[in-house]
Amino acid sequence: MRRLLPAALIFLALGPVPGGDIRYRTIDTRQSVEARALVHPAGDAGPLRFVRGWRLVSPHSHFGGFSGLARLGPDRFLLVGDNGYATRLTLGADGRVGDVSIGLLPLPPRNPGRKAFTDVEALAVDADSGRVWVALEGIDQIWRLDPALTRIESRNRSPQLEPWPANRGAEAMARLADGRTIILSEGADDDNRGTEALLFAGDPAKPGRRGVRFFYDAQGKGQVSDAAPLPDGRVLLVHRRLGLSPLFTTILGVLDPADIAKDAVVRSVAIGRVPGPLRDNYEGAAVAVEDGRTFLWLVSDDNFNSWQRSLLLQFELVDLPDSKKAAP
Repeated sequence: MRRLLPAALIFLALGPVPGGDIRYRTIDTRQSVEARALVHPAGDAGPLRFVRGWRLVSPHSHFGGFSGLARLGPDRFLLVGDNGYATRLTLGADGRVGDVSIGLLPLPPRNPGRKAFTDVEALAVDADSGRVWVALEGIDQIWRLDPALTRIESRNRSPQLEPWPANRGAEAMARLADGRTIILSEGADDDNRGTEALLFAGDPAKPGRRGVRFFYDAQGKGQVSDAAPLPDGRVLLVHRRLGLSPLFTTILGVLDPADIAKDAVVRSVAIGRVPGPLRDNYEGAAVAVEDGRTFLWLVSDDNFNSWQRSLLLQFELVDLPDSKKAAP
């Protein structure tokens, strides 16, 4: 019974409920998104300070299910869903949404049409070239896409991802400033060391490219749902922890890539958590520096359930602890 309860929680929280109210029973392809402002006081203490947030809504049948987020430029965002659809939009400070583009990511030739070929769970974008990397946990592949998202430039059918569970495989990806890429699994567990992760020295989508395996010990923070590089060279990790009350707890930590070595166990320093009224199923993260200030953006996965939301939040990161001590 103890094992059945967590399984039931995951099923209820991360997938449509049989007989429940699922959105989009008819096909609608209107290219529009509305941002509804959230009422929550701005934070004034601690490393994680709330700035603003919105609930994103769209009539488009394939809008939602967001598992990855990138900030392409001032007010410009890319969101990818685990249904294989990408949404690009501009969101102004006043909440006005423009330049919306919602469409299916390119698929490989002779795609059998299975969900595994659209189940994107991790995203990274190179700011200089605009190229996009995605990881698909169902088929154990890493793709590099062109900036326009019209074609697959390269695919790595990684044998290192193959042992990872099909529904708990590659979940988070961060591309570092020096060109290295970190990919973390959601639940490729080792009872003594944590969950498996890989550090690629070059393009992770290059055919045959292998990464350095290491293990991430979350120390009770939950399962990793996304990662984003910080300006000081470290990596911010988003953790999702499930429970009864509350259902979702999002805990943020900072990992130092300098600690990564072959088969090493790496840990992160906790810096805070998403405030209670804003709790949700956050699976996408992006970090940006504006006017010398560092901001974190989070997007939630609504699983195409009417009772969940697509939230986009902005926080300021202030006085982050160093890699050797916990936040106060």
